[in-house]
Amino acid sequence: MKKGLGVVFLVIAIAIAFMASVAIGSRVVPWSETVDALRTALSGAGLPDLYDRRLTRTVLGLVVGLAIGAAGALTQGHTRNPLADPGLLGINAGAACAVVIGAFVFGTSGTLVNTVLGLVGALIAAAAVFGLANVTGSSPLTLVLAGAGLTACLTAVSSALVLIDGASLDTWRFWNVGAIRHDPDVLWTTLPFIVVGLVLALIGGWSLNVLSLGDDMATALGGRVGLIRAGGVLGIALLAGAATAACGPIVFLGLVVPHLARAITGPDYRWIVPYSALAGALLILVCDVLGRVVARPGEAQVSVVLALIGGPMLMLMVRRRRLPTV
Repeated sequence: MKKGLGVVFLVIAIAIAFMASVAIGSRVVPWSETVDALRTALSGAGLPDLYDRRLTRTVLGLVVGLAIGAAGALTQGHTRNPLADPGLLGINAGAACAVVIGAFVFGTSGTLVNTVLGLVGALIAAAAVFGLANVTGSSPLTLVLAGAGLTACLTAVSSALVLIDGASLDTWRFWNVGAIRHDPDVLWTTLPFIVVGLVLALIGGWSLNVLSLGDDMATALGGRVGLIRAGGVLGIALLAGAATAACGPIVFLGLVVPHLARAITGPDYRWIVPYSALAGALLILVCDVLGRVVARPGEAQVSVVLALIGGPMLMLMVRRRRLPTV
């Protein structure tokens, strides 16, 4: 009952944050006008440019928050590491390296092109990590070590390219800022991958309960460890890869929200994954709105606001010793 009420509370909070994200910006729009605009959008009629841009940005923030939250829960579950986030598996580094290589070799710089390149790079990096780890059984430790090694290599390649080519540096710097943009092409390009990833994440949450007992115990109970881990890595790659490709590396979100979820749900991954997804969506929408308010008429990037809020939040949980183990 408590877990179900928590879901209802998160959904209501997300709806309020969604409305605030559409209404608040460099110019604050009355809530009644915002509601009328959303009704117009649902009816299929056209929207004024202001609402169109804000609505696209808000929807993108919502789906990216869902993706990163679920990916963070899957990453901590599969690595059995409470300090893990999707970047640990080389996904962020793979996306960044692909964007830099595209700018260096082909001179690409458009937002949509960078999104596609980032997604491809993230998927290739995830496949490489799983392939390297699978040589020795794809255990949690080998996943982490393979991810750390690949991250170091890809980061070195990206750093070398941006140092020797100014155009690559400009492209990488624009993409790497970690911001939610209002480009509908980016939204529609990444949305199918996020939807598939969310389905895999929700299914994988049931298997993670068995996997958390250890590979040997999971095998003894009839679990196909290799298949479960392959599905998990694919889900992480789709979710974190699409989110990173769309908005750049938004760090810390995938680390903190699974801990917030465990504080409510306990160690049951059937609930941790959906709670993490909803909490991720709520937190990213709230931080995006705050970023527009504190730096008006400009804005602070969502990744900056998220780190300022999420860091103390995580430290407070540790202080109160309410940080559950994986």
